[in-house]
Amino acid sequence: MSTPLTRRRTLQAAGAAALATGLANLTATSAQADEDNAAPKLVTYPRPSGVATTASFKVRVRTAPDGEWQTLDIYQPRCREINATTGSGKVYDSSLAYFDFCGSVELEVTYLKGGTTKARVRPDSYGITPELLGDTLRFTLDEPKDVVVQINDDVFDCLHIVTNRVERHAPSADDPDVLYYGPGVHTVDLLSVSSGKTLYLAGGAVLQGGIDIKNAEKVTLKGHGVLIPTRTAGGVNVERSKNVRVEGIIMLGAGLGCREAENVHVRKSRVFTWGQWGDGFPVYCSKNITYDGCFVRSADDSHSIYAHRDTLYGDTRNVTIKNATLWADVAHPINVGTHGNTDDPEMIENLLIQNVDILDHREPQMNYQGCISLNAGDSNLIKNVRVEDVRVEDFRWGQLLNFRVMYNTKYNTSVGRGIEDVYIKNLTYTGTHANPSLFLGYDADHPIKNVTFENLVVNGVVIADTMRKPTWYYTTDTVQWYANEHVINMKFLTTAEAAAAAAS
Repeated sequence: MSTPLTRRRTLQAAGAAALATGLANLTATSAQADEDNAAPKLVTYPRPSGVATTASFKVRVRTAPDGEWQTLDIYQPRCREINATTGSGKVYDSSLAYFDFCGSVELEVTYLKGGTTKARVRPDSYGITPELLGDTLRFTLDEPKDVVVQINDDVFDCLHIVTNRVERHAPSADDPDVLYYGPGVHTVDLLSVSSGKTLYLAGGAVLQGGIDIKNAEKVTLKGHGVLIPTRTAGGVNVERSKNVRVEGIIMLGAGLGCREAENVHVRKSRVFTWGQWGDGFPVYCSKNITYDGCFVRSADDSHSIYAHRDTLYGDTRNVTIKNATLWADVAHPINVGTHGNTDDPEMIENLLIQNVDILDHREPQMNYQGCISLNAGDSNLIKNVRVEDVRVEDFRWGQLLNFRVMYNTKYNTSVGRGIEDVYIKNLTYTGTHANPSLFLGYDADHPIKNVTFENLVVNGVVIADTMRKPTWYYTTDTVQWYANEHVINMKFLTTAEAAAAAAS
């Protein structure tokens, strides 16, 4: 049954006491804090009664350096692992805490199961080295970031910490164009949001169901609350809609899909999936789609970028993934190109992948490996892809890159047309588990053309065509990669060589 949306009824459903508790957790050095968030503040939110939790961690936070400690409530995302022998998927419980702050905060995390010998705060690129005191560790965040705390290298029983800036301009519950959900649990099953509306999910709110933005324009979905599927509906569907903004929502159990959508901006949204076909942010036949500052931990592709499938038709172009953290327990962190239209071929073009940390990738099937995969099938042409400032940590099972023009008869009805004009700058991999990356054109008529690497760094070594190696070696041999005879004009440049080429 849908929850009524007026302020009075929202408070009745959520509980006035819960709302008061959430507001009471706001601490500040001044009621007149500067608009630029300079004054330290901290907002925490109680987890509503009845929402699943876990008991592996106790988490406290305070404004640095000596604010009053506040204990964070824990939510229960889950994680999936595929058995490579049987194909079955085992699901593990994990942990999530979230809060808002400005300034700096200190976090204290206690692993309640005990036996802690080491702790790690990821992504590694943040350079956070926690102070470890037995089963308790402490570290500081000087700005909102999403991090994962791992104890004893356990990839499932770990703590995900999601943080936002303190919200300053929440919409009014009395605004007739606002669908307002305050703290507490609300069940909607499938909620349709029409043109011009804002759906606001306040911190401390849990919305059970799915959100459908279909044939609509100028829609906003925002807030610091949590969206959890029901048995019949879940996640966010943006279909045949334009000018949509999604910001701040935590999605547990289902992601956000764009289907024949245009001008969609997804910012600081987080997705956790653990079911079959658990893509985080799938895109079909859509244009001008931006993901900025998002975190995804997924049981299938974290990002999947396709053209035609089912009743969806048209090119996909101008897709940006930036400032992201990705973790694929199954399949790819980023997968491009599998599905398209054999009868009326489509394009997937103008993709930007920038400033991304890839924490993990685990996929036993060779056909579906690759932290970043460009797999042109179904007569798709993938063109104009730029990958810049991507850091890949050691993953469990898979390949760093997999670029293929393919005809996978399980999903495709024709071979892809090709892959063209890919520029990869400042890609770094540190680890030992990567299988050889593959670059496979299909034949002379369906090649991979014009792939350039600038400052590719593998385990601290810059890989370049001019590096010292036997003259009869390919550059790919130095990192045990393989490119077949249908890969044309692949280059490996240092930063200096790229600058010289650009200036010439």
